[in-house]
Amino acid sequence: MKIDSKTELTFNSIIEHYKEDLLKVEEELLTLFRSDVPVLPVIGKYIVEGGGKRIRPLFLLLSAELSGFRGEERIKLAAIIESIHTASLLHDDVIDNARMRRGKTAAHHIWGNQIVILVGDYLYSNALKEAVSFRNQEIMEALSEATTFMTEGELFQLNKIADPGITEEDYIRIVSAKTGALISSACRIGGILGNLSEKEKEALSRFGMQVGIAFQVSDDILDYVSDENQFGKNLGKDLEEGKITLPLIHLLQKVDKKESEQIIKIIKEGPQDGDLSWLTEKLKEYNSIESAMDKAREIIIDAKKTLSIFPDSSVRDELFYLADYSIIRKV
Repeated sequence: MKIDSKTELTFNSIIEHYKEDLLKVEEELLTLFRSDVPVLPVIGKYIVEGGGKRIRPLFLLLSAELSGFRGEERIKLAAIIESIHTASLLHDDVIDNARMRRGKTAAHHIWGNQIVILVGDYLYSNALKEAVSFRNQEIMEALSEATTFMTEGELFQLNKIADPGITEEDYIRIVSAKTGALISSACRIGGILGNLSEKEKEALSRFGMQVGIAFQVSDDILDYVSDENQFGKNLGKDLEEGKITLPLIHLLQKVDKKESEQIIKIIKEGPQDGDLSWLTEKLKEYNSIESAMDKAREIIIDAKKTLSIFPDSSVRDELFYLADYSIIRKV
């Protein structure tokens, strides 16, 4: 099925285009939770039924399509990518003591930290075990490099918790690992499946990395400006956890000494009554939200340029739309 060139692209039209493939990915994802240990499929069903837009599998499917590959291998690999993402979310929720995930009670609040950490470990190891079955060294390298980078990024972020000295470079390093690495891997694997040239695979990989960075910048902005019911997490949650994101980094560079001292106090001690409202006003006053959005937009423009080596096509248009969607979805 092809999207009619006269049809305006939307996220829903792309999802509809790949609906059958994404349903197969969901089925394959459930098989990655199969085990004789009863708790694994139970937790797997709970998580998979919790939804999610399956952005990472979608990037793999579109990249494979752009590469001219339509084989069934892309379905299993898309599920493996989502399984790794799910494992990272399980671990993140334990580390952050998150109470909710996608509008549902976080798994560790139901089954406990120990079980959920082990389930995350199982997903990581089982995903890589399944990937070995493809007997493709390039695919294994893409996945193992992504998972290693993700773990390093998480550790680096923990070292920067409540550190007002964090730089924009530090932040980009964190989000490159946190979100960019796996989307980059998904896009590269699509190119590997299509036997593209190294230059083309590198272009897809860079595109995925940049989209992932912009996606996370946008996500972090939403922590200060979104509708709580729509976004699914409390405003200021990142700040409560001591995570200093791009809007706050920009703000710290712009405020006067007295305001800086107040912001650092909030960072060190955690926000108290009225602090979040005051901080939000300062972010608006110094255009810190818009500055962060400008950064995300610049990254997306650069990301699209990397795909200029591919000829104009409906699939490339879909990838471009997903890149744009990553920063406009709820802002």
